[in-house]
Amino acid sequence: MVGDARRRVSGPGGGGRRGRVPGSRPAYTLRRAAAPHPGPVPAAERVVPWLRVGAAYAWRLILIGIVVYGVFSVLGSFQLIAVALFLALVVTTVLRPLTDLLDSVLPRPLSVAVALVGSLLFLLALLALVGNAVAGESARLAGEFRGGVHRIEEWLQRPPFRLSPSRLTELENQVTHYLSAHRASLLSRAVSGLSRVVEVVTGVALALFSSVFFIHSGERLWGWIRDNLLPSGARPAWDRAGRAAWRAFAGYTRGIIIVAATNAVLVGIALLVLRVPLALPLTLLEFFAAFVPLVGSPVALGVATVVALAGRGPITALAVLALIVVIGQLEGHVLHPLVMSWAVRLHPLVVAVSVIAGSIIAGVIGAVVAVPLVSVVWAVLRALRAVPP
Repeated sequence: MVGDARRRVSGPGGGGRRGRVPGSRPAYTLRRAAAPHPGPVPAAERVVPWLRVGAAYAWRLILIGIVVYGVFSVLGSFQLIAVALFLALVVTTVLRPLTDLLDSVLPRPLSVAVALVGSLLFLLALLALVGNAVAGESARLAGEFRGGVHRIEEWLQRPPFRLSPSRLTELENQVTHYLSAHRASLLSRAVSGLSRVVEVVTGVALALFSSVFFIHSGERLWGWIRDNLLPSGARPAWDRAGRAAWRAFAGYTRGIIIVAATNAVLVGIALLVLRVPLALPLTLLEFFAAFVPLVGSPVALGVATVVALAGRGPITALAVLALIVVIGQLEGHVLHPLVMSWAVRLHPLVVAVSVIAGSIIAGVIGAVVAVPLVSVVWAVLRALRAVPP
């Protein structure tokens, strides 16, 4: 009976303690814990899942909007500095290839000086040419505009307007009375405009001063910012993002310059063929107005239409108006897709919304800066999202 008891204690293997290694522990079977039973799904998630997804996207979009508004508000507080640095970056994108080309035969500082001084002399010569053309034709232009105003009055007296001469005289008297009554306010606005001129001169000087360093040693400036202001773990990603942002900005700037120059050449040729007064100043206006996408070129051509109406009559004005449609279609469907596709790809709706939003927040400056800013942000997001090789 004692032996039976020992056999029962040792188990069916019969080894008892003899089958165990001294100092070892008995083996235990590990069992996976059962997963907790999920609780009841809320009714909102079961009934309207699209509302939950929409809310998730909505608060993220609201957060992005707040950040964008904050950035524009900060830039608005330092508007002069922000615009000066933006102009410096534009100058750098234009003159950097020329400086690199001169760098092969000249020292780097001398290459920067030649590129900047040469560009300034070219711009001043162009402005002097425009001023000389306006001054040389001032007497003839005054006579043409007086005759054009008379033709406009006769045109308004005919159908469909049928304005009587007394009504036109009344409108002229109202304009004259407004100018005489608001002479003081107009004078104060002119004086405040002089202060704006001082700000513009200061901004241009700061832009030129900054562009010297950007052209000469932009990579070293970016390397200093990357190595001193960013943590070591984030440097490779942000270096890739910074280079992508610069490529997007430079590509957009050079592309829009090509588009503006093409528009200006086409408009100048058409205005010279139609013998519209002030053709050269209007061509220059078209060049600078094209920097505001979708809006600037039609506005400049609208000014050209008014000048053509006053100087050459309604037939020429209608021809210039048709020119607006043709150049608008050429710019929207040929120039932008061909020239801008290698820089950044933005949907026309994104461009339109960006221009309108920028103009609401910061006026003309916001309309000019909005599209390149959106292009840079999109390039940075793509660079940060991409997996490094």
